[in-house]
This record gives sequence, C-alpha cells and structure tokens, in this order.
Amino acid sequence: MTLFDRYIKGVRFLLPTPFTIAIALTLITMVFAIIWPWSNTTIIASNYTEKFTLVIQFWNKGLWDTNGLAFAIQMMLMLLLGHVFALSPIVEKGIKRLLPICKTNARSAALISFTTLIISWFNWGLGLVFGAIFCKKLLEYAHDKKLPLNAGLIGAAGYCGLMVWHGGISGSSLIKIAEPGHLTTLVSPQYEHQVPHLIDFKSTVFSSSNLIITAILFLVLPLTIYFIGKKVKTRIPEEYKLSSKKVINKKLIGAERFDHSKITGSIIGGLLLVLCTYLAISHPNTLSFRFITPNFLNLSLLALALISHGSITNFLTASESAIGGTVGILLQFPLYFGIMGIFQTTGIIQDLSHFFQHISSEFTYPIYTFFSAGLINFFVPSGGGQWYIQGPLIIQSALEMGIPLHKSIMALAYGDQITNMMQPFWALPLLGITGLKAKDILPYTFLLMLVGIGVFVFGFLFL
Repeated sequence: MTLFDRYIKGVRFLLPTPFTIAIALTLITMVFAIIWPWSNTTIIASNYTEKFTLVIQFWNKGLWDTNGLAFAIQMMLMLLLGHVFALSPIVEKGIKRLLPICKTNARSAALISFTTLIISWFNWGLGLVFGAIFCKKLLEYAHDKKLPLNAGLIGAAGYCGLMVWHGGISGSSLIKIAEPGHLTTLVSPQYEHQVPHLIDFKSTVFSSSNLIITAILFLVLPLTIYFIGKKVKTRIPEEYKLSSKKVINKKLIGAERFDHSKITGSIIGGLLLVLCTYLAISHPNTLSFRFITPNFLNLSLLALALISHGSITNFLTASESAIGGTVGILLQFPLYFGIMGIFQTTGIIQDLSHFFQHISSEFTYPIYTFFSAGLINFFVPSGGGQWYIQGPLIIQSALEMGIPLHKSIMALAYGDQITNMMQPFWALPLLGITGLKAKDILPYTFLLMLVGIGVFVFGFLFL
C-alpha cells in the first residue's frame, strides 16, 4: 500500500461526510460552552442545567439568523449559476477549440491548469465544473488520437483552480466584507464602532499584494505541472462510454414556443447584462469596485447563464443538473451559524481571541491565521462556513492587536484555499465527471499545495 493509499484510507476512516462533521462540531461546541466559564457577565446561569438551556437558545437563534441564511442563499446561487454556465454550449465549444493544442502530456496538463486557475479566480463554481469537463473532454480526445496522458495529473490540473478561488472575485469572505454592514454582524456590540462599514475589493482582491501573489501562482503552478508532466508515466486513456441523450420531438404550441426559443433567454440575459453594466458605472465608488457584491455577481452570472444557454428550457435543464451540488451549503451553513451564535453570545469568542493574541505577535499572527485556516478547512470544507466560524475570531483579534483587517482576512482566505489540494470534498464533482479516484490526483495536488504554501509564505514575508 502506497503512502497516498494510506492517506485516502485515513481520510475515509477519520473524516465522515461534511454534514456529519458539522453536526459533530455543533455537539462539541455545545459541550464546550456548557463547561467553559462565560466571560459575558450579563448572562447568569447558576448550574449546568441552566447553561444547557441557554446554550440551546443561543444555538437556535444563530441557526435561523437572517443574515446568515441570506449569505447561504447567495453562496448557493453563486455555485449553481457558475455550474449552469459551465454546462453551456459556449463553454463546450471553447474547450473543443483548446483540445488541438494538447499535443503532449505536459502541455495538456499545463493548459488545463492555467485556464482553470483563471476561470476559478473569477468564479469558483464555474472553474470547478469547467476543469472537470475539460479533463473529461481531453481524456476522450486523447483516446481517439492515441495520445498518451497521465490521467491523475490531468485531473489534478483540472482541480487546482481551488487554490486561488478564495483570493478571487467570488471568494466567500471577500465578497461578504464588501457588503455594507456585514462586518458588524460578526462582532460583539462593543466592537461594532471599531469595524469599517465595508472593506472593498480595492483592499483585498485587487490589492497589489494579492494581484502579485495570484500572478505568481498563475505562472508557477502551470510550470510545476508542466515539468511533472514530462517526468511521469503516461498511457492512452481508456474509452469513455458516453450516455446518449434522448431527443424527444414534439410539436410546440403556445407558450412552449416561448420557453424553447433560443432568442428568449438571450434577450432576457442581455437586458440583465445591461442592468449590471449600469449598476457598475453608476455606482459612486466604481473605481474602488464597491459595486461588486454577492448580489451583483449572482445577477451577472444569471445574465451570462441565460445568454449562453439561449432558451429558458435549456437553462432550467442545466439548473436541474447543477442543483445537487448546492445541497451541502443548504444543510451545513445553518449549523455553522448556530456554532457562531453560541460562541458570540457566551463570550467564548473573546476568550479565544485573547489566547491567540497571547501566543502570537503582529508579525506572526497572519502566518498563524494562514496555517490554522488550512487546518480548519479539513473539518469545515466550505469557505463560507469557515468564514462564519473563524471570521469573528480573526476580526476581534486583529482589532485588539492593531493589525489591518484586510491583511488578516486575506490570510484566512489563502489558508482556506491551499488545503483544498488535500481535502477531497470539493474534488468529488471532478471525480464523478471524469471517473478518476481521489488517490489518482492526490499525489500531484499535494505537490501543488507545497508550492502554493511557499508562494503564500513569501507573500506574507515580503509583500
């Protein structure tokens, strides 16, 4: 049994499904809150029974927090609409035009990684599905052209976009802190006056340091994959058994013609795209990119998805195929909100904040945040869910230590995305589409993770 076979077996043995982990974290948090001495002196509980009752109340209040639920819907739509766009004929045609460039294993892997990285930086849902579809199309193309490839390396190249997504335009924490008033919902009342109304993309996504780090990753990761591709063993991929699509011919009448017309979706999507353009240029802080919010991104994705599919019927069919990927967000996020409700109300978040301040300095705190976020990502494999759990702690610690908020939040974003290369949860769509196994891609994603860690630590030290 190889090292990575042991790793896969260990992951299967130790880590159940993310939903089960969310339930386990909830129960652990409840027990922890009951036995921990609360720093919030305004809440009085004389015994464990009263504490238990209050903890359940705090959890229930956080579970149905309206701000949190709105965030969950925003993230679901971002994943859904990105997935729908990736399933469009436009994306498929684009991939087919790239296939003739793939003449060797190394070039193929480098091309997939570069295109997936760029697309994932714009939208992680689109990049995730695009990488998977590109991999599958390439493996089919390689079989037909008798082109020897390393399927595991190709799969890793299609998955590496998850290394840059949280530092990109659709990064969960970054788009939420750009939303007016969001930061105040994550801190205790005594800190509300210390947090800004918002932190726009000019300070995070489009900051010079983040753009330099991202550009380095765009260069270094494809080069790394290219040189690996020249060394690894290759073989001609097996033939894929493609399922034939059933075409049902029926005479369309009345409103059915409207739904199936390829002009309808294009017109509606075009009008929405005009609206997005107007919202962007009419915003008073356009140059600071303050118009970019979760709602703006979702409206833009809806417009592009409608235009790319043409008809309403095709759009809805693709949506039905993509909706399954959003189930994890729908079921897990409320549990994370409940955990945050317990931490905030009892004052445990303040105690943890003081502890981490004690063991770190202004210089080491961002690096500590980076590695701790990477570790937490194994147990909370959702950037949005992790933001709601770890975000309040990071914000309060940064405020009390005098560290710029955007620097600490970017450290969380980098840490969350880097260990996606060893957390197989988000690789499941790619594995399902390509037929690969986790052990096929993990040896290569592990190497990419090490390279990424080097780039991020370099960024912390010098940028």
